[in-house]
Amino acid sequence: MMKQEDFFVRKHNEIGVSLSEIQKQAVRQTEGALLLLASPGSGKTTTIIMRIGYLIEEKRVHPSRIKAVTFSRASAADMKERFKRFFPELPPVDFSTIHSLAFEVVREHFRKTRITYHLIEGNMEHEEQGKTRMDGLPLHKKLILRDLYTRLHNEPITEDQMEELTTYISYIKNKMVPEESWPLVKCEVPKADRILWEYERFKRTGTDKLLVDYDDMLTLCNEIMERDRELLKKYQHRYDHILTDESQDTSMVQHAIIEKLVREHGNLCVVADDDQSIYSWRGAEPSYLLNFKEAYPKAVALFMEQNYRSSQDIVSVTNQFIKRNQNRYDKNMFTSNPSHKPILIRSFADYQYQVKYLIEQVQEVDNLRDVAILYRNNASSVILINEFERAGIPFYMKDHDLRFFSHWVVKDILNFMRMTFTDKRADIMEAIHTKISGYITKQQMSVLKEINNNESVFDNLLNHVELQDYQRKILLECKETLAQMKDMPPLNAIQVIRTRLGYEKAIEKLSERLGFRKDTVIGILNTLEGIATTLDTMTDFAQRLKHLESVMKQSKFQREDNVVTFSTLHSSKGLEFERVYMIDLIDGILPSSEDIEKQAKGDLALMEEAVRLFYVGMTRTKSQLELITYKERDGEKVSGSQFVTAVQHILSPPKPISPQDKSVKQVKRKSDIPDNPNAIKRKADLGVGQFVKHRVIGHGEITSIEEDRVHIRFKTGIKALSITMCMELGVLEPVDGTPQSE
Repeated sequence: MMKQEDFFVRKHNEIGVSLSEIQKQAVRQTEGALLLLASPGSGKTTTIIMRIGYLIEEKRVHPSRIKAVTFSRASAADMKERFKRFFPELPPVDFSTIHSLAFEVVREHFRKTRITYHLIEGNMEHEEQGKTRMDGLPLHKKLILRDLYTRLHNEPITEDQMEELTTYISYIKNKMVPEESWPLVKCEVPKADRILWEYERFKRTGTDKLLVDYDDMLTLCNEIMERDRELLKKYQHRYDHILTDESQDTSMVQHAIIEKLVREHGNLCVVADDDQSIYSWRGAEPSYLLNFKEAYPKAVALFMEQNYRSSQDIVSVTNQFIKRNQNRYDKNMFTSNPSHKPILIRSFADYQYQVKYLIEQVQEVDNLRDVAILYRNNASSVILINEFERAGIPFYMKDHDLRFFSHWVVKDILNFMRMTFTDKRADIMEAIHTKISGYITKQQMSVLKEINNNESVFDNLLNHVELQDYQRKILLECKETLAQMKDMPPLNAIQVIRTRLGYEKAIEKLSERLGFRKDTVIGILNTLEGIATTLDTMTDFAQRLKHLESVMKQSKFQREDNVVTFSTLHSSKGLEFERVYMIDLIDGILPSSEDIEKQAKGDLALMEEAVRLFYVGMTRTKSQLELITYKERDGEKVSGSQFVTAVQHILSPPKPISPQDKSVKQVKRKSDIPDNPNAIKRKADLGVGQFVKHRVIGHGEITSIEEDRVHIRFKTGIKALSITMCMELGVLEPVDGTPQSE
């Protein structure tokens, strides 16, 4: 006992680190399996490093016998640096990612079995210049998938579809989904399971080497450990203690690898927080934590619930908020920190006011590094970049996503604008021919491309290509419209492209055919209008987009400067700031439409993950948190996030209604609300799939019915309404056909 105390006293004297009793308990618990559930700001990294140091200095475990597995390379580097700072005299410990560990096993097996392989993931520019297959196809994962998609669908894959497809493949590998179940995994990309099958076949037989991507490192490692007992025993005997950090983000195949490694000695320390599991779409398996004792019946579970980061105002609200979720360990986060400032909720009349407000707020801050602006989707960052750059406020983007600037919608708008300067280029027309009024077929486009007379593409279509009668009139109108647009300000030009040139109708049809989300595309168009607002010419607009792309690229090098941080909520995990603004908090974004729809069908998994994502955002702040919502976006009414409403109720609980108040309210309702002769009066007259009109909310479709709740999808999202109240008030009436636009 004296020796243990000496360790903690000694480290306090050497580096000023003091641990709480529960942290000391976690450090001392060195034998067998340990599940360490660490709430946000609970000092988990310090505890992990101290535990490793304790194993070496007090338990005499050699550093080479300890393996620490982290979720990312950045985490591994951070822990390695912190260990060196805490224990400068000790030899280094093996900190790495799970992928690095798996690849080490795979490489050794390949050497042993003389299998030649080629890694097909990494820097694509290098691959495009480097090794290729016999028919010239570069050996890179995305390029192979792009080629397979084009062969199968006879059209190029979009960047959104590529992201969806690669996520689908990673999910299947990490969840270890058997081949026969691939079609059952949801993916918006048509025939995704067929593409995956072709991709896997090509990796095995398409070249003289086995092709390996990052996900294969994990699946191959797991398979090798099952087959190659000698190699498995070598790695089992290499380490006496294994520790995994951020284990709530670990997938099923990763858990399987770790379980095999510790099977001999059972000395596993799993550090995690089930309340911060936000990567199920990447295959993360949070249920593993909830069922930890099934895998390790003698495991010790410790709860590190004290938050050292945030003020009392933040901790008390977030602790209550996360209890909305049912599938979690019952933890109670607390803090000894004093109160500082209550959480503020800002609701603006319109979306555009939120960025103006943020700029006003940030301009009053001296130390910009104290400030973070968090959002669910990267699309939110483009307007932030545009307005902050104009205001001269420097920023760092945690996860800069350049796909916006290369998105096919952005390219389309620029091509329409190019057509206003010259309508003689068939290559520009080819890029947009399916998205312009008077839909031009591939056959017609093929004939047009053969004409090389330096005349207007419209004249060539009208004079030399066989057209339908309806096309002639529309193409003439398109030609006139483009000519009128020549000197138009870019904002007006985009609006004309969307309406008179038929672009918005075309993308609506494309979204139905190809399966991408129309609201995402409309969001990009609205963002482009926001960028165009203060510009005079279309040339200015094109230059502005190039400049913003350059600014975004440059922002990743500004991390250490005095800058505001922009980050998605997913990428903010592990960070902390004095002041945090969470933006775009509306139903449909956070929670997403899919989260709401799944919940309405009784599937709570996505909604619970959305709650955790919101919780992660709120717990990034030390002292000041603002939640920002609005009532209208791009001319349409929106509903503030139900999560913001939940926080509001925690801050100011609704007053309970007394029986007397209830009766007064009911009398008022009956006397004040006129009778509706068309109203639905019986629950039996409600049916799933039925279209109805709500007196206040408008038209919608019934998605599900349960006891006294009817779930209706309105334009603003799915609402759960009391059937009893709807019948009593007569606010629902049946509607024939599809819901009308409001």
